[in-house]
Amino acid sequence: MRVLVSDNLADIGIEMFQEAEGIDVDVNVGLSPEELKKNIKVYDALVIRSATKVTKEILEAAPNLKVVGRAGIGLDNVDIPTATKNGVVVMNTPEGNVITTAEHTISLMLSLSRNIPQGTASLKAGLWEKKKLRGRELFNKTLGIIGFGRIGSIVADRAKGLKMKVIVHDPFATREVLDKAGVESVSIEELFKRSDYITIHVPKMKKTMGLLNKSAFDQMKDGVMLIHCARGGIVNEADLLEALKSGRVAGAALDVFEIEPPKQSPLLKLDNVIATPHLGASTTEAQINVAVAVAKQIIDYLQNGTVANAVNVPSVTGELLVMLNPYLVLAERMGSLHAQLAEGAIDEVRIEYVGDFSGADLSPVTTAALKGLLTPMLKDAVNFVNAPVVAKERGIKVIESRSTEIEDYANLITIHAQSSAGTNTISGTLFGKNDPRIVGINTSHLDLVPAGHILSVHNEDKPGAIGSIGTVLGKHGINITRMHVGQDRDGGRNVIFLVTDTSAPNEVLQDLQSLPLVKSVRQLEL
Repeated sequence: MRVLVSDNLADIGIEMFQEAEGIDVDVNVGLSPEELKKNIKVYDALVIRSATKVTKEILEAAPNLKVVGRAGIGLDNVDIPTATKNGVVVMNTPEGNVITTAEHTISLMLSLSRNIPQGTASLKAGLWEKKKLRGRELFNKTLGIIGFGRIGSIVADRAKGLKMKVIVHDPFATREVLDKAGVESVSIEELFKRSDYITIHVPKMKKTMGLLNKSAFDQMKDGVMLIHCARGGIVNEADLLEALKSGRVAGAALDVFEIEPPKQSPLLKLDNVIATPHLGASTTEAQINVAVAVAKQIIDYLQNGTVANAVNVPSVTGELLVMLNPYLVLAERMGSLHAQLAEGAIDEVRIEYVGDFSGADLSPVTTAALKGLLTPMLKDAVNFVNAPVVAKERGIKVIESRSTEIEDYANLITIHAQSSAGTNTISGTLFGKNDPRIVGINTSHLDLVPAGHILSVHNEDKPGAIGSIGTVLGKHGINITRMHVGQDRDGGRNVIFLVTDTSAPNEVLQDLQSLPLVKSVRQLEL
């Protein structure tokens, strides 16, 4: 078996590959996309960090490739759908650098508060600017944390040690978890209003892009300080620049940027901005941790077929995977649908398996449902291995039940997700052997293919409703490829699921919401 390491990896990881029986490793860092495409065809495994882009073109040129391993968490640089289609396992190492990133956040917050980088530069320039570089204490200040996953929770713990008041906005974190951590849960608007410092720990995805923009900065108290060690693009840098110039934001500490490296970013010219070149995960300990983890995972997979920390394949035997795969796809998409429909934090998930599943172990299907549920909020930090653990850490109670009684369908999976706002129920089955369908959402019967860009529209069951919706989408140039209509058992209302070629922007959602027969509109991505 041949392994290519195309990004920098700690020596211990290379040594593990060199010592593994039956494995040859080549280290070739800095390959251009053309060079990688040319070389990749002979390799069974590819080890990357953030620099290598594993595109569709690369994957299509790799007939022998069995696994891609990321030494770290983020997988924005891997085309996971194409990898899955081509049978390539994609692994990451989500545990290796959470402490390092949290500590970097605290380091930047302290450095920003006490003007440490500016003081160092001033002193090296032969100046002595004690009065100019007067700082501020962290003691008794309010730290607002956006996102309470593993990194955010560690930041909260360290900040409490500095005697800061910690408030958190995370609509997916249960009250039990937040109360246990000793932090206060608030709306994002209240977080903006009350925080002296704000730090961001959410994944980069459609709904978090530009999360901190002009509207957000306008709601913040004067003199707030921002620390950003998540992903470039979550903060609108043009809006941040104006907020810094106006004084609304007194200072910013940035480890990530919209474009990396940021080159001539005007933010770097401001005295009240300190920055590091994406060093959140860059400690000796973290690099050793992720190198050891990725090497061990790939060696185990190549030698024994063992799958660990895969984001696209569960840890099951090949024979069981063939049998369960259609159900895994169905359950993961049902979980994702639940996450997107839920109001408030989900604290209990009940999964019912009804029908003949041939006595198979269905725990991987439950894991797939949990992965789907958690991915919209945590993205690459959750996978087919750690989803049950992450769910438990976030205070989500999981209950399974099985029944062999066959009713309307030979096999039916029903997932009930309970939150503070109520319980949603989604039922799904397979048509034939491999065609997943959603057949029930709450009180509505329907026949929905759970894939693609989907508009969920609740409307009055009256003439003209569907026509008016189609007119709005046509006006905006959005093509409908499929339409599924479900009717409430109580009657009077329909739920329409429109599968479209492209995702609908906010202005389209607003136009649909303004229609007289439309009660609610939601964009879903499956």
